[in-house]
Amino acid sequence: MPTGRQTIGGREYVYEYVSVWNREKGRSEQRREYLGRIIDGEFVPNKKWLLKQELQEEKAVNKRGPKAVHDCKRTFAGATYLLDKIGEVTGVTRDLEACFGARYKEILSLAYYLILEQGAPMYRFSKWATTHEHPFEKDIPSQRSSELLPLMTEQRKMEFLRRQAKRRPEKEYLFFDSTSISSYSEQLKQVKYGKNKDGDNLAQINLALLLGQESGLPAYYRKIPGNITDVMTVEKILSGIDYLDIQKVMLVMDRGYYSESNVNELYRKHCKFILGAKVSLKFVQKLLSEQRTDFDRHENFHGESELFIHTKMIDWAYHETKKTGEDVNEKRRMYVHIYYNDQHATDDKIRLNKMLVSLEEDMRSGKPLSVEREKTCRKYYSVTQTPVRGISLTPKQETINEARKNFGFFVLLSNGEKDPVEALRIYRAKDLVEKAFLDLKDRLSLRRTSVASEENLEGKIFLQYIALIYLSYIKREMDSAKLFKNHSMQSLFDHLDVIELYQQPGHSPYFGEITHKQRALFEAFNIQPPS
Repeated sequence: MPTGRQTIGGREYVYEYVSVWNREKGRSEQRREYLGRIIDGEFVPNKKWLLKQELQEEKAVNKRGPKAVHDCKRTFAGATYLLDKIGEVTGVTRDLEACFGARYKEILSLAYYLILEQGAPMYRFSKWATTHEHPFEKDIPSQRSSELLPLMTEQRKMEFLRRQAKRRPEKEYLFFDSTSISSYSEQLKQVKYGKNKDGDNLAQINLALLLGQESGLPAYYRKIPGNITDVMTVEKILSGIDYLDIQKVMLVMDRGYYSESNVNELYRKHCKFILGAKVSLKFVQKLLSEQRTDFDRHENFHGESELFIHTKMIDWAYHETKKTGEDVNEKRRMYVHIYYNDQHATDDKIRLNKMLVSLEEDMRSGKPLSVEREKTCRKYYSVTQTPVRGISLTPKQETINEARKNFGFFVLLSNGEKDPVEALRIYRAKDLVEKAFLDLKDRLSLRRTSVASEENLEGKIFLQYIALIYLSYIKREMDSAKLFKNHSMQSLFDHLDVIELYQQPGHSPYFGEITHKQRALFEAFNIQPPS
C-alpha cells in the first residue's frame, strides 16, 4: 500500500493509506493509519504495526495443509490426537480460530498442556513441548505466553462464548454456581476478603460458572469481586447471558441464590428456573402448617426417591419498577415442591441432641467458648450462675421444638417444572458444576490466582475455561461408555500418551504401533484411531 510521512509538532510520522467502504455514500474511500515514527533517520514502528506484522507471519506459518519435514522427529501424539478430535466435535478449534486468528493454535497448545500435565506450572510448557505433538508445533516461552494472555480481550472471549452457546442444545437447563479462588496478590483490583468457600484465610476473587445439563459442557463464566455474595451475582450473570443470545434460558441454582429480588429478576428476564429455598421462608412455613401433620401419608410417598413429596401451585407477588418509574405488580405462577425424608429428620435430631450435650459439657466445665458457640448456647438454654450451685442450664424446649419441626424437609421452587420428581432429578444433577470446579482447582491449578496483573488473570482463566470444556467432554463420554469402571481420567491419558508420531524428510508423518486397548479407547469416544 502507498505510504506517506507527515511532520506534526516537530515529529515525523509514517502512515499508510487503507481503502474502506463507506456504506452511506456507496463508495470506496481512503483513510490513513499511522505505522510509527522516524527517529534519527530510522523507522520506529508502533505496537499496532508490530502486532499486525506478527499476525501476518503467524498466518503464513499456520496455513492449512501439509508442511515440509526437514528433520527426523519423534513425538508423543496419542493424547493430543484425542484432544484434536474433541476440538473438532465441540467446535472449539473453529471458534477459537474465528475469534483469535493466527494465535488460536498457541491457545490450544497451552490448553492441551494444562489438561495433560496435571497441576504443572505454565513455565514448564517448553519441556513438555519438546516431546509432544501439539497444534502450535513450536515452543511457547514463558515470556511469549505472558504476552499472549493480554491479547485475549473481552470482546474476543465473549464472541467465543457466544459461538459456543449456539452449538449447545436449544433447550437445556444450565446449572449455576460460584466458587472462590484465593490470592496473595495485592495488585488485583477484584481480590477482596469475603466468604471463602475453601476455608482459606486469604483474600479472593469469585468465579461464577454455568454448565449445561444435557451437554455436560460449560456454557459461560464470569469473574466476580471476592466480597460479592452469592445472592448478589444473579442479576449480573443474567446480563452476561443476554449477549450469548440463548433463546430460552433455564437455570438451576441452590438456595444460596434465593432472594425476592432475584426471583423477580428471573421472571423479568423470562427465565425458567429450579431454585432451592430455605424451609424457614414465610410462604413455605404457611404451606407446611397446612400439610405438616398429614405430610407422611402413604399417598405422598414416592418409592424410587424414597421421599414424601407434596407440590402446591401458588401466585408469586411479582414486582418491577420500570425505568420510567412506573411500578408493576402482578401475580406469576410458581410451583413449590416440598420433600420430606424421615431418615434425614432422625439424623438431624440425633445431630442436634449431640450438639446440645456437647454445649452442656463445655459450659459446666468452664471451658471458654467461641463467640458463635456462646451465641448457640444462649439460643437453646437459659443460663444462670450462683456462687453455691455454679452454672445452671435450663433447656428452652420451645426453641428446640421449633428447630426440630423443619428437620427432614427441603424445598424447590420452579416456574416451569410442575413435576416434583423431575424437578428433583434435574436439581440433583447440579453436582456436575461442583465437579467442574474441582477440575478447575485441582487439575487446572486454579486454587490460587498466581498472576500479578488483571490482563494476565483474565487470560489465564480463559485458558483454563477452554481446558475445562475438553475435560467436561471427556468425563461425559467416559461416563456414557462406562470407562470409569476400569480407568480414571489420568489413566486414560497415560494409555494414549505413549503413542508416538514419526516424521522424516521425504515421507508423510505416521503413527507408531497402536494396541487393541488403545484402539478401544478411541472408539469409546466414537473417534477413528490414528493411522
